[in-house]
Amino acid sequence: MSLARHEIELLAPARTVEIGFEAINHGADAVYIGGPSFGARSNASNEVSDIARLVQHAHRYNSKIFTTLNTILRDDELEPARKLIWELYDAGVDALIVQDMGILELDLPPIQLHASTQTDIRTVEKAKFLQDSGFSQIVLARELTLKQIQDISANTHCAIEFFIHGALCVAYSGQCFISHAHTGRSANRGDCSQACRLPYNVMDGAGQVVAFEQHVLSMKDNDQSANLNALIDAGVSSFKIEGRYKDMGYVKNITAHYRVLLDEILEARPELQPAASGQCTFYFQPDPDRNFNRGATDYFVNGRKEDIGAFESPKFLGLPLGEVAKIGDKWFDIALNEEQQAAGMSNGDGVNYLTLTKDIVGMKINVVEPIGKAGRIWRVYPNEDMSTLKDLKVGVAINRNGDRSWENQLAKKSSERRIGVWMSLSDTADGLRLSVTDENGNVGEASVACDKQAPQNAEKSEASLHENLGKLGATIFSANDVTLATSQPWFVPASAVNTLRRD
Repeated sequence: MSLARHEIELLAPARTVEIGFEAINHGADAVYIGGPSFGARSNASNEVSDIARLVQHAHRYNSKIFTTLNTILRDDELEPARKLIWELYDAGVDALIVQDMGILELDLPPIQLHASTQTDIRTVEKAKFLQDSGFSQIVLARELTLKQIQDISANTHCAIEFFIHGALCVAYSGQCFISHAHTGRSANRGDCSQACRLPYNVMDGAGQVVAFEQHVLSMKDNDQSANLNALIDAGVSSFKIEGRYKDMGYVKNITAHYRVLLDEILEARPELQPAASGQCTFYFQPDPDRNFNRGATDYFVNGRKEDIGAFESPKFLGLPLGEVAKIGDKWFDIALNEEQQAAGMSNGDGVNYLTLTKDIVGMKINVVEPIGKAGRIWRVYPNEDMSTLKDLKVGVAINRNGDRSWENQLAKKSSERRIGVWMSLSDTADGLRLSVTDENGNVGEASVACDKQAPQNAEKSEASLHENLGKLGATIFSANDVTLATSQPWFVPASAVNTLRRD
């Protein structure tokens, strides 16, 4: 079933099935993942049997699983692709993300088709063509403005999907051939060599060097956190996070970040509804600045702008930590910024600084310890020999790009997703009936025969019933409300309550 315009879908990436499970647990309404072949991330493949497990988990929350078949296919790959599509359909996959129009000529099962960002959708005409070709959802080019998105949405009836976070390409997706030209590795075959992240020299017409060893093709990372309401108003229904090469911690954190933001919007705008079920409880504070990023830009959504490049380095500098206060032969002291003092530092943290020539010097901390009780000065013993740390001097700014304490939080169980239910207990001729309605209106009932007796303490008995019925334990449900609709207060044996709840 295709996405309705009033439904808001948070779409998260998964390199592996295990990451996909956690994306669902952290609030994703849908997950996109590569199959065993034909995906645009050659090192992010998964077996169909594993994807079937992910489908089963996702569907418990009415979340969906999309599989990527978004490379250009050779003629000899069409039949293997057809067989794979049927296997994915039989596994319960909800949609295929497609680039090659040749797939539409195959004998396909009745599965939803989504047009990949690799199809380079920048115009109303292209969007209409794909809609008329049978696509129910289209992934627009990242380069569009709100006005351009709105024009496409107003002139089509398919669901609009748009990237809201992650890496940006310097070229239009599907139209970049620099990797293939340099190395023979094609992005349209799932094997981009990331040539845009390399340093280059730039010369003017007279041969004068105007940029030396600069990453002039490297873009900052996309971050639409501030534009979600505007994107909804422009017609976007599916909010996509880039990152099928990203690790578990990244997907947990960024999915949770946007889950919080979208839930705030859904709470404020009753005309909208989530595309899936369940509410998440997070055991950490989501923060996109603490994951790998190259600096943030909202790109061209609010109009074209200049500050979109990460030209000095494509690496992650991290957050400002403090500055060098003192240097010894095997250690150096860092005076932490005020906002970092409460968190402190941990063994295993990663830190870095810029040399005089703007090169990044990074290091892992072997041992770190506070100096004094204020928590401001920390003595760092790096894994690296101090003599190799070029230009490290008192006053040099230090960044933290690896926070061991933060990483440890994300390595543990960091979220719980539960579907709210309303429970009502009523009488039957020979016992009791429990009716349960979930947040989507699904209703279930169970009855138990039992000997009902008037309690010695009605108030205490009802309180106990409320508590015991609401104990949903390791299920995916949570009791929003428990109503006792019996003809009078009853003493109900715990065994009868347990039977009703389990059934």
